[in-house]
Amino acid sequence: MSYPALAARTAVVTGAASGMGAATARLLAANGARVAVLARRTDRLTELAAELTAAGGTALAVTADITDQASVDAAAEAVHATYGPVDLVVNNAGVMLPNPLADGRLDEWTRMIDTNLTGALRVLRAFTGDLAAAAAEGRTADLVNVSSIASHVLFPDYAVYGATKAALTQLSAALRTELGPLDVRVSTVEPGLTDTELGGHIDNPVLREQLGGMFGAIPALAAEDVADLIGYTVSRPRHVNLRQSIVLPTRQA
Repeated sequence: MSYPALAARTAVVTGAASGMGAATARLLAANGARVAVLARRTDRLTELAAELTAAGGTALAVTADITDQASVDAAAEAVHATYGPVDLVVNNAGVMLPNPLADGRLDEWTRMIDTNLTGALRVLRAFTGDLAAAAAEGRTADLVNVSSIASHVLFPDYAVYGATKAALTQLSAALRTELGPLDVRVSTVEPGLTDTELGGHIDNPVLREQLGGMFGAIPALAAEDVADLIGYTVSRPRHVNLRQSIVLPTRQA
C-alpha cells in the first residue's frame, strides 16, 4: 500500500530480522521513511538493509539486544549519529515460549518478561525524548507497540506469554495519558494467528504440533498484513490516534 505521509519520517523498528518487523521496515522504507532496523541477528539485518537500499530506500542496520541496557543505549547512539532524532518507533521485538505453568520454566518466564515488556521499556527509554521533541516541533510522532490477541483471549499453557502481552497493552494505555498531552500518539496493534518465526522457539513438541494444527485449520495472516495495518495507523493525520487495533484471520474466533 502507498502511504505518502510516511515520506518524511525517521523510524526505528525492533525485531526487524524477520516476520512483522522486517515487513514493517520494508513498508516504511518503500514509502520514503528513513528506517533503522534493530535486532540481534546481524547477518539478517545487513541483508535487509541492503535489500531496502537496493530498492531505493534508506536503511540502517543496528545490531541490538533489547534485553541488555548497554546494547540498547549503543543502538540509540548509532541511530542518532546517522539519522538524528526519530519520530516513529515500532516496538515489535518479542518471544513466545509456551509451557504449562506447573513446569516452572523460570528461564522462559524471565526471557519473555525481559523481552516482551522490559525490553519494550528499554526502547521507550531510549527514544521517548525524540518523540516528544518531534511533537513539540509540530511534527507527527508515533509509538507503536506490537502486542497480541493473547492479551485478551486465554490459551492454555500460554499464561506467561499472555501476561506479558497484556502488560504491554496496559502499558500503552497508560502511556497515552502521559504522552497524549504532548501530542505523541501511542498505538497498540494486536495480531492473531500470523505466519512468522514466533513459534519456532517452542520446545514442547505437543504445543508445537498444536500450533501447527492451528495453521493447518486457519488461513493465517501474513506479516505484511500486520505491517500494512501499522503503516495505515501511523499515516493518519496527526490529531488522529488509532489507539488499539486487533487484527485476526477471518476464520479465527
